[in-house]
Amino acid sequence: MELQRVIDESRRIVFFGGAGVSTESGIPDFRSADGLYSQRYAYPPEEILSHSFFYRQSGEFFRFYRDKMLPLTAQPNAAHLKLAELEQAGRLTAVITQNIDGLHQKAGSRNVLELHGSIWRNYCQACGKFYGPEFIRDSEGVPLCACGGRVKPDVVLYEEGLEDEVLAQSIHHLRQADTLIVAGTSLTVYPAAGLIRYFKGSQLVLINRDATPMDSLATLIIRENVAQVLSRLKVKGADV
Repeated sequence: MELQRVIDESRRIVFFGGAGVSTESGIPDFRSADGLYSQRYAYPPEEILSHSFFYRQSGEFFRFYRDKMLPLTAQPNAAHLKLAELEQAGRLTAVITQNIDGLHQKAGSRNVLELHGSIWRNYCQACGKFYGPEFIRDSEGVPLCACGGRVKPDVVLYEEGLEDEVLAQSIHHLRQADTLIVAGTSLTVYPAAGLIRYFKGSQLVLINRDATPMDSLATLIIRENVAQVLSRLKVKGADV
């Protein structure tokens, strides 16, 4: 397998993943034909998950969020587990993810850069107190802190900017990488997708069912399920 050769010859791999990494864990791919974005709601998901909608119609936001955005029982799949194995072996330096499900950490990955935040962190907008996702799940209407402030999920909504520190770390690892594996993402959501331009290494691998705007720059394109592809890899230590 060509990907195996690339992995064996690489010493500083960065993995950049999107929704397609978590589909085998039962979490919908938002933009696929059968994903959340093709289903019907009173408002389009892009509008519901926006900064302005959150403040304009908080109750409706949280009804959708509880129903569709809290897969608390989801478990890591073969892709998450293999990436954690690659990191432990000293070959993978960072996972940069657009996902907010926390499955990379559940699998054992340590250096995970969450571009869009995480459902596992929630904070009071008044006093800053943090809450777990169960607090959101088990509340009704707009979740309120003991101080009376509104509790907001620590996720990046549409119309909001990415966290500066996460961006800086992502750019650092991309610039240092000799191999970049991009998987399960259409590379159409900016500014996250724009981070790819900081990669200057020799091997750009794209694993995605559909074509992406970066296909012409890739050294290897694999049109298969992410979990199935990564599960076939054999991991060797960095000193091999």
